[in-house]
Amino acid sequence: MSELKKQISDALKTSMRAKEKERVTMMRTIQAEIKRVEVDERIDVDDARVLVILDKMVKQRKDSFQQFTDGGREDLAEVEKKEMEIIAEFLPQPLTDEEVTEIVKAAIAETGATNMQQMGAVMAIVKPKVQGRGDMGVVSKQVKALLG
Repeated sequence: MSELKKQISDALKTSMRAKEKERVTMMRTIQAEIKRVEVDERIDVDDARVLVILDKMVKQRKDSFQQFTDGGREDLAEVEKKEMEIIAEFLPQPLTDEEVTEIVKAAIAETGATNMQQMGAVMAIVKPKVQGRGDMGVVSKQVKALLG
C-alpha cells in the first residue's frame, strides 16, 4: 500500500473515532475515488497517482466553489471550501511562484525549447514535478509567457 493511501486510511479512522461526520464522509469519498481508479485501470496506485487523483478532486471543487459563489449559494460554496481543505491536507506543500518559474526555466533549458510548438515537451517535464503542488493552469501560462 502506498504511503499516501495509508495516511488517508489512518486519517479516516481517526476521524471516525472523533465522530467528525463531514470529515469521515470526505475521507470515504477520497478512498472511493482511489478505489475507482484502481478497479477501472486494474492497477495498484502509487503515491504519484494518488496525488494526481487528489489534485483532480481539488480542481473539481474549486470549479464548484466558483459556480456556487457566482450563483449566490454561499452555503454550498462553504461545503466545497471545507472539502478542498480536507483534500489539501494530503497534498504536499504548494510551490511558490518563484519555485514554479525555476522549474519551468529548467525544463525549457533542458528541452531547448524556443517557441510555442515545443510547449508540449516542456510541459511533459514540468507536470510531474508540479503535480499536486501547483495549479497547472498557472504553470501553463508561465510556460506560454516564457516561450511566447
